Amino acid sequence: MGTPEFSVPVLEGLIDNYNVIGVVTQPDKEVGRKKEIKFSPIKEVALKNNIKVLQPEKIRKEYENILALKPDVIITCAYGQIIPKEILDYPKYGCINVHASLLPKLRGGAPIHHAIIDGYSKTGITIMYMDVNMDTGDIISQDEIEIDEDMNVGVLHDKLSIMGKDLLLKTLPDIIKGNIKPIKQNNDDATYAYNIKREEELLDFNKTAKEVYNQIRGLNPFPGAYAVLDGKIIKIYNARITDRMFTQKENGEITNVYKDGFGISVKDYEVIITELKIEGKKRMFTKDYFNGIDQTKLIGKVFNKE
Repeated sequence: MGTPEFSVPVLEGLIDNYNVIGVVTQPDKEVGRKKEIKFSPIKEVALKNNIKVLQPEKIRKEYENILALKPDVIITCAYGQIIPKEILDYPKYGCINVHASLLPKLRGGAPIHHAIIDGYSKTGITIMYMDVNMDTGDIISQDEIEIDEDMNVGVLHDKLSIMGKDLLLKTLPDIIKGNIKPIKQNNDDATYAYNIKREEELLDFNKTAKEVYNQIRGLNPFPGAYAVLDGKIIKIYNARITDRMFTQKENGEITNVYKDGFGISVKDYEVIITELKIEGKKRMFTKDYFNGIDQTKLIGKVFNKE
């Protein structure tokens, strides 16, 4: 059971090593102005390998076709719906989830984004038994990765996706043989990583430079952080931090122009925006955006000012 690109290596690894009898994924979506039907990445892989695909609108009510496949084990990875108890109780070897955090930290649908946005120095993959609550099941195995200061959510996503496949394939034989000792999660240590909301994509320049920087890289490349200048939305993808402080400037005010970008005053220091996307234009380096404009006219303008 899975839906997005993150789940693809896990499914491909299972196909290469086990008999995958069915794939469950979210219903197809209409995209674009022409409302063309788009399959999920997981469905694309399943169809390529001639595997039966099930796409219940609400799996809580539409699970009989899944049980009819008589699975020995069910693997979920970023599926996108809560699995009902009728399914959880069925497989001989249980329902196993591949989750992109070191549980009980970062339970929820956006653990990779929040690992960076919330300033974690490390994260990882957890293989766990599923239960009726969100990411609270017993832990079977874990593997961790350091989060580098310049790592964005796209890079971390890809690394964890491969880690998830590798750890699952390493763990599954022991699950099947019964050679595991699951560990209960300590709920007192739990943190949460709910799906990113639109308002969380708006940069808050009242925060510290490090917090703003983490928000930018934690949303790069998807869905992308943004700010508003002169009534226009500007997507911001990359930045760096200086140790300059501007006590007389407003938070969000453009302070200076550099070779690689423009500086913005925040709570403590200065954040320099080095890659962006102006409304109606393509994503570009800020130094390229400077071509053909009077850079000095940017100084003194304030982001997110009504």
